[in-house]
Amino acid sequence: MNLTVYRGEETVFTDNGNWLHPLFALEDFLKDRDIDPASLRLKDKLIGRGAAVLIQRMGISECHGTIVSSRGLSYLEKHSIQCTYDELVDRLECQTELVLTDEMSPEDAYSELSRRAGRA
Repeated sequence: MNLTVYRGEETVFTDNGNWLHPLFALEDFLKDRDIDPASLRLKDKLIGRGAAVLIQRMGISECHGTIVSSRGLSYLEKHSIQCTYDELVDRLECQTELVLTDEMSPEDAYSELSRRAGRA
């Protein structure tokens, strides 16, 4: 299981897609439901800078990654999102880690991710 989202002990969403597509699917899922994203706990296999941008944008306040990049973790911490992990790595082997710079605003980063996902 790549992405699992919980509200309390209840699983409210799962997705096994690749790259950031499960997080975009979660974003779509939340648009149609009366669920406070701050009440959710997200678990994902990989959390890098791109995932961190999407998690922050949705308003999720707690997450856990099997593997988390230091760039993703610093972004989450900067936005007061609690993140735990099994393994912290310098960066993920993914172009998204390089494309999203520290100088980008959250809106610009989201626009770039949307474009790369074919959603823009």
